[in-house]
Amino acid sequence: MPRGRSTFTKRQKEQTRQQKQRDKLERRNQRKQEKPAEGSMDEMAELREHAAAQAALFNLGVDESDGADEAGTGGDRAD
Repeated sequence: MPRGRSTFTKRQKEQTRQQKQRDKLERRNQRKQEKPAEGSMDEMAELREHAAAQAALFNLGVDESDGADEAGTGGDRAD
């Protein structure tokens, strides 16, 4: 018994949808495989450099303890 046109169209649409889903999954997997190969360590190094630059702008880090000592001695002066 022959199928109607609407059944054929629905079947074609469903097959197209499934193929798009497979293609999308394949592209996602390729991106995941390529991502570590690009050099995520370089990105981390860049982020660390940026963080260090930001810390320098705000005078944070090792110098912070020195600044606290100077602030503490300024209040101890007797005038």
